Amino acid sequence: MAFMEKPPAGKVLLDDTVPLTAAIEASQSLQSHTEYIIRVQRGISVENSWQIVRRYSDFDLLNNSLQIAGLSLPLPPKKLIGNMDREFIAERQKGLQNYLNVITTNHILSNCELVKKFLDPNNYSANYTEIALQQVSMFFRSEPKWEVVEPLKDIGWRIRKKYFLMKIKNQPKERLVLSWADLGPDKYLSDKDFQCLIKLLPSCLHPYIYRVTFATANESSALLIRMFNEKGTLKDLIYKAKPKDPFLKKYCNPKKIQGLELQQIKTYGRQILEVLKFLHDKGFPYGHLHASNVMLDGDTCRLLDLENSLLGLPSFYRSYFSQFRKINTLESVDVHCFGHLLYEMTYGRPPDSVPVDSFPPAPSMAVVAVLESTLSCEACKNGMPTVSRLLQMPLFSDVLLTTSEKPQFKIPTKLKEALRIAKECIEKRLIEEQKQIHQHRRLTRAQSHHGSEEERKKRKILARKKSKRSALENSEEHSAKYSNSNNSAGSGASSPLTSPSSPTPPSTSACTILNVNFRCLRFG
Repeated sequence: MAFMEKPPAGKVLLDDTVPLTAAIEASQSLQSHTEYIIRVQRGISVENSWQIVRRYSDFDLLNNSLQIAGLSLPLPPKKLIGNMDREFIAERQKGLQNYLNVITTNHILSNCELVKKFLDPNNYSANYTEIALQQVSMFFRSEPKWEVVEPLKDIGWRIRKKYFLMKIKNQPKERLVLSWADLGPDKYLSDKDFQCLIKLLPSCLHPYIYRVTFATANESSALLIRMFNEKGTLKDLIYKAKPKDPFLKKYCNPKKIQGLELQQIKTYGRQILEVLKFLHDKGFPYGHLHASNVMLDGDTCRLLDLENSLLGLPSFYRSYFSQFRKINTLESVDVHCFGHLLYEMTYGRPPDSVPVDSFPPAPSMAVVAVLESTLSCEACKNGMPTVSRLLQMPLFSDVLLTTSEKPQFKIPTKLKEALRIAKECIEKRLIEEQKQIHQHRRLTRAQSHHGSEEERKKRKILARKKSKRSALENSEEHSAKYSNSNNSAGSGASSPLTSPSSPTPPSTSACTILNVNFRCLRFG
């Protein structure tokens, strides 16, 4: 079966960039070991959660696998004697919870396959390298001129995207890179339009786009071949890494943190902005800018992975910009991601958190001005500038680009319309996700405020005041009832009510006596 004949498998609806959180709910001691019951949650919805059971040995195995990252992770030490004591188990549980917090909040670790499989084995049980090899083997049956040299294991951060070093049989010294990826949750193109656009990518010529040598696709995945570059990417330059090394080893814990020279920042930044403007003007959605997607060719930056948006893959920085409702178009996503890239070029590392409250000293205030316009609290709250606006800023406006290559990328009108609709669908899902996160944040703040010590004191004071007011009202009501009952008892049950100003009528017996005396006086 040829690559193009593979039956459709449908797109992967799971967004691998949605953060996982993990909380140890309980522990249970068995004969010779303790099991920890962990509640794992994807994103903000409590309904999207599940339980897993892990032993200390499982944590230890994961930690050993993560040692490639070169980080000192806070896994509690082993203990052979007394490891079943209740106090020890409680203390270890705290330590393991801290370990989970560290690996789920580290942007690179939290997205790696090892951590995903540990926390979500149901969704990440497949062997993606094996799946990719099967697909590539089917492709080679119809394209026998290519040959696999070796798998480039884990050189990228995506779980469902795999890389292989290639060669052409009649040109054995040339090295190429094959990338294979299946569909993501944002694939909205029809199968026909998707395959046409993928096959169109080798025709894209631009001085700042890394050329695609070959591209093909079926209903469930795409395969692209590019020339292998020994120098690697812009991120490899910043981190002084070897391109073939695994992603965790290259970028998790750099030995030396050092930014680029100001002229490099200016030139590379200008080149990247130029190609973003080109794609925006063409109506071609990108949304995947980061330092690993910029290939270095001499002193020239060339953009990689234009196919990602066609495949519907989520962005490396999605968990950042999904927090800000004003970053809701792919153009604004590109600008925000450019801010991340500029920060990395300037300081040699990513920002600790976004938005950034204050920026460390930079080679020029012009750099800080661009960073503030893309990563500051104000920028994230109010929205991103356009690429054209960034090109006009002092950092880039005086950069002279010398290139004779004329950009070429002809997209048929029908496919342009398909891209426009797909872009709108991608943005719609982003806006909906941002809305849910915003509502969840408001609810969490309200609950936190309601449960704060100050609020509890206020509620206690109000409750006491209400209680006193209620007791006073009850006392007054009781007094009124008591007074009325006394009045009723003094006048008799059948006595007519009289007003205080009305005179009391004389009794019948008194009238009779008066009448008798009157007669005696008259006839006596």
